[in-house]
Amino acid sequence: MNILIMGPAGAGKGTMSELILQEYDIPHISTGDMLRENVRNNTELGKEAKSYMEAGKLVPDDVINAMVEKRLQEPDCQKGYLLDGFPRTLVQAEAFSAIAEKIGKPIESVIALEVDFEVLKDRITGRRICPKCGAIYHIRNHPSKVEGICDNCGSELSQRKDDTVEQLIVRMDEYEKSTKPVIDFYEARGVVTHVNAAKDKTVVFEEIKEALGKIA
Repeated sequence: MNILIMGPAGAGKGTMSELILQEYDIPHISTGDMLRENVRNNTELGKEAKSYMEAGKLVPDDVINAMVEKRLQEPDCQKGYLLDGFPRTLVQAEAFSAIAEKIGKPIESVIALEVDFEVLKDRITGRRICPKCGAIYHIRNHPSKVEGICDNCGSELSQRKDDTVEQLIVRMDEYEKSTKPVIDFYEARGVVTHVNAAKDKTVVFEEIKEALGKIA
């Protein structure tokens, strides 16, 4: 199954992605991770991307598209994939749709996580992260056993600099302008399921499984 998960910052894409991977045994494809891996491995596409990054420029869509196309043809994608963070814009969605059709791996289901601003604000401002092992906590919903200390490695937890109300407003505005048209693009193809991600994560995941059961 070929899945795209979408949603604003704090909607729970990371949590739901983990559950989807455990349930369906497909690879999680994040364009950020893919970009870093290509640069680290010094691939031809990685070299090209690095030249833009070192110049302080955004990596062009055609380079990202080529990386995604190559990645989706690797053996672990034979049973499908979970795309996260791409496509972000309508231009990317249109280009990716053509690529995916060409290689026989079109998006079959788009999971659009939706959460009210007030809920997102609480999730974002209460989030705490371990800089050493990457564990994520929340001061109310998922606190560490000892306040401010990671359960896993004992490191001091920190708050990301962009986990503020001000930055959330900026990110939500960008999401509305750039990413909502992508949802509309796939909506026209009849593959979008809107999920209220403000509910308990087990309830949210049950709704996602119900949607994915239609394409399994």
